[in-house]
Amino acid sequence: MPEPYPDNSKTQHGWRGAWKSVAFCRSLLGALLTLLALASTLPDFFDFIATKPGALPPDPLIAYLGPADLSIPIFSVLYAVILLAVISVANRPYLLLRGLFAYALLLVLRMITMTVFTLEPPSDAIPLLDPVTGPFYPGNAPFVKDLFFSGHTATLALMAFLVDRKPLRIVAWCATLAVATMVVTQHVHWTVDVVAAPFAAWAAWAGAGKLTTVFTQPPAPASA
Repeated sequence: MPEPYPDNSKTQHGWRGAWKSVAFCRSLLGALLTLLALASTLPDFFDFIATKPGALPPDPLIAYLGPADLSIPIFSVLYAVILLAVISVANRPYLLLRGLFAYALLLVLRMITMTVFTLEPPSDAIPLLDPVTGPFYPGNAPFVKDLFFSGHTATLALMAFLVDRKPLRIVAWCATLAVATMVVTQHVHWTVDVVAAPFAAWAAWAGAGKLTTVFTQPPAPASA
């Protein structure tokens, strides 16, 4: 059985050691290229989802919330927590690599679930104005059909898995709950979208752990 990927958290030269590993460098390049490839497919994918008929799930909760435009607090919380999480693991290259693998898996999972479980947005949805992901949507306009599961909620849940300090993890989970509530209040997501998001983040994080372990193993010595 492969050994767990190296943990450089207790050294001051984690990146120095990581750069000396061909397996790590290859894995990091592969993760970045995979994310770039996925990002390049998103505009066409969202065009496809926009034309695909979707269902309207039963949701007794959403009628009691909003709609209200909460775009500013949603993205303030989202990007602040992402920045905090990245800074917290900046000196841990293998953990950061696992985070990149996990985000790539999360994107793939989301594309699969949006295709299989295509939903229509609530009729009174207030579009989110996302300065980062907006350019990937059709016509560079807010997109309201990227529903099951909630990418914003799942990303914050992934940050909670990524950080390993308890105070930061508590902050990330509180942020996940807050953003989940706000996107439902803004009616850009159904309740089922945000409930499923943490489970998708967990699956991506678990899968990324296996990928990181496998891809960063040094080559086995040749047998005599």
